[in-house]
Amino acid sequence: MPFRAAVITFPGSNCDRDMAVALEEVSGEAAIRVWHGDADLPANLDFIALPGGFSYGDYLRSGAMAANSPIMRAVVAAAERGVPVLGVCNGFQVLTESGLLPGALMRNASQNFICRTAALKVENTQSLFTSGYETGEVIHIPVAHHDGNYFADEETLDRIEGDGRVAFRYCDSVNGSRRDIAGVLNAAGNVLGMMPHPERAVEAAHGGSDGRRLFESVVSALVSA
Repeated sequence: MPFRAAVITFPGSNCDRDMAVALEEVSGEAAIRVWHGDADLPANLDFIALPGGFSYGDYLRSGAMAANSPIMRAVVAAAERGVPVLGVCNGFQVLTESGLLPGALMRNASQNFICRTAALKVENTQSLFTSGYETGEVIHIPVAHHDGNYFADEETLDRIEGDGRVAFRYCDSVNGSRRDIAGVLNAAGNVLGMMPHPERAVEAAHGGSDGRRLFESVVSALVSA
C-alpha cells in the first residue's frame, strides 16, 4: 500500500513545501497538500503534518487562530482515532492551542528570533517518530523561531516526564523552554510536537541529515504495520 501523507497549509505557512519534499524524499510518495479552509481530510491517510511558518501572522498567540481553522476539527478527530500527527515549529504551537498536546509556546526568553542549528538529546525512542534513534543520542537539527519557549506548570511537566513523553531535549538553553524540552508526545504516542525542523535536515546538502531518521521511522512503522 502507498504511504498517504497530508501536509496542511495555513495562511502564513512557509515550511509546507519543505515538509512535503522531505516526506516524498523518504517515502517515495508525493504528499497530499491540504488547505486550512477545507472541512475534510483526504480518506485513508497514514500521516498528517502541520508545518512551520507564521500562521495568521502569529496574531493573538502563535497558532491560536490556525487551531480554529476548519481543517483542524478533522485533524483533531483523526488524531483521536490514532492517525499519527507531526507538528513542527508553528505546527507545534497549533497542536498545543488545539489541545492535542499539553503546555504552550511562549516568546523566547531572549526576546529575539533564533535561527541556528541546535543540539538535541533523544529522550524517547519508543514512539513511531523516534524509533530510528538511540536513547541519549545527540542529534543536530535547525531551529528558527521567535516563540519556542515551551511552558507548562510543574504538575504537567512532572506528568509528561514520568510518562516518558519528552521526545527531545535541548542540550543547552536555546529559548528558555522549561526543562529544555524541545519535543513532546501525547499520551497515546501518535502526536508529536517539536520546535526544531527535521524537514530541514534530511540530506547532506542541508548541512546534516539527522532529521531524516524521524521520517524514516514514521514510514517504516506505518508501511510495515
